[in-house]
Amino acid sequence: MQNVVVDACSRYGPCGPFGSCSMKSSLPCSCLEGFEPKVPKEWKAGDWSSGCQRKKPLDCRTPDVFHKISGVIFPDTRRSWYNKSMSLEECEMTCRRHCSCTAYANLDIRKGGSGCLLWLDELMDIREYDDHQELYIRMSTSELAAKEQFSFNKKKEVLTVVLSVSSAALLLSAVTYACRKKMKSLHKKEQGNRVHTHDKDLTSDRMENLDQLPFFSLHKIVEATNNFNIDNKIGEGGFGPVYKGVLENGRVIAVKRLSETSQQGVDEFQNEVICIAKLQHRNLVKLLGYCIHGNERILIYEYMDNKSLDSFLFDEARGSMLDWPQRFRIIHGIARGILYLHQDSRLQIIHRDLKAGNILLDSEMNPKISDFGLARKFVGQDDMAKTKKVVGTHGYISPEYAVHGRFSIKSDVFSFGVLVLEIVSGKKNRGFSHEAHSDNLLGHAWRLYKEDKSIELMSASVRNSCVVSEVLRSIHVALLCVQHHAEDRPTMLSVVLMLISEGALPPPKQPAFFTEESYREVDIVSSLEEYTVTLLHGR
Repeated sequence: MQNVVVDACSRYGPCGPFGSCSMKSSLPCSCLEGFEPKVPKEWKAGDWSSGCQRKKPLDCRTPDVFHKISGVIFPDTRRSWYNKSMSLEECEMTCRRHCSCTAYANLDIRKGGSGCLLWLDELMDIREYDDHQELYIRMSTSELAAKEQFSFNKKKEVLTVVLSVSSAALLLSAVTYACRKKMKSLHKKEQGNRVHTHDKDLTSDRMENLDQLPFFSLHKIVEATNNFNIDNKIGEGGFGPVYKGVLENGRVIAVKRLSETSQQGVDEFQNEVICIAKLQHRNLVKLLGYCIHGNERILIYEYMDNKSLDSFLFDEARGSMLDWPQRFRIIHGIARGILYLHQDSRLQIIHRDLKAGNILLDSEMNPKISDFGLARKFVGQDDMAKTKKVVGTHGYISPEYAVHGRFSIKSDVFSFGVLVLEIVSGKKNRGFSHEAHSDNLLGHAWRLYKEDKSIELMSASVRNSCVVSEVLRSIHVALLCVQHHAEDRPTMLSVVLMLISEGALPPPKQPAFFTEESYREVDIVSSLEEYTVTLLHGR
């Protein structure tokens, strides 16, 4: 087995933000030109991890300049954006328009290359390298005017120590240096391929949304979750596992990590960031930040003390903790959250995966809608879109979506109706069984409604706390929401008004998917028409 010599620059970011690592210098770390050690005492002691800071801060109100350096491996592209068609001049102008842009370069590093690559945060993991790559770093005009006597790419002076070495040792040093150089080149190539594979097609809109969210380093997340310790795992969905974490300031967070085996991926990650970054509502979970590092895609949310709604509804012991007033408040909160998505938010959103596992509960049992990876923006209240890939969770998917791939706001209305019946009954729609018939929960609720026995659908655990009129009204509204034809279902605005009013309600029509056999028929049709229904497991 071949031995590999590991140098001080081989690990990630040894010199911290805006620091550069050199294998040729007696001290591996130095600050970029125009920067100085952030914590001089630590720097002098040989601890460079805190990195460097600007000697003179940037001021977006005045034009900044860009200082060109060369002979380095480009910084980590954890917060970067690129465009393949821009010229270098257009790249500079784009960087100037964004205050968070710290550097730019040609995307194609070959001589005369084209394209634009921007960095939107601190520059990490810069290393000296014998190459012609050129990086343009944003600097204050006053700082460049007071340019110091040395430049970044000038060879550092090294103390000469006269040692007696054998010719064999000299040969070994030469071979070691050649190996290091080869490994650096291969690492850079691999890193570039990995970054561009995962970050391709980032539009300026997506860049803007990333710019609005805090970036969390992988190091901080690893510390917060104790290296993703299994004891901190609080659930898993289609995106991947979710961990509880605690930041240095004591704030508790939920960390959702994209799984290598997940059928979801970068598109869902970006979609969630785009959708939820601009949404603020008391009944939507709050996205605190994100992390992109190599193949890692991580989302950081506010932590919900009581986890997901399904952990209460479908657990006999915990279900008894939800009395009727709490359940009715949860129904109202979910309805208001969906109404905000459909009508009142800056972006009109169809969630497409509303289910009990995606409704989180805070310390006061307030519901918050989560998981926007499958969400889609739309224009116009009745806009209908079509897809060949049906995604979501069986039992909550509307018939027009499951069979024909058509989705609209009425698809979310259907899912909400299923949710309400589950909240009232404490039973799952999919897999529901009854000794007298083979109907699922929707079919059972419909059967009881026709027999004027809807109150029997109510969970036994809420009998002592229920308000009969509220229970019956909730069931009636739910049946209106799960009607077979999308045009028969109410909008969420109508749903909210019906829940809070006491007026007469229109009679519902027969619901869709009211037997388990009807689900199996849809499965067959879906496979014949090459649609795919993803079975996701809620947290």
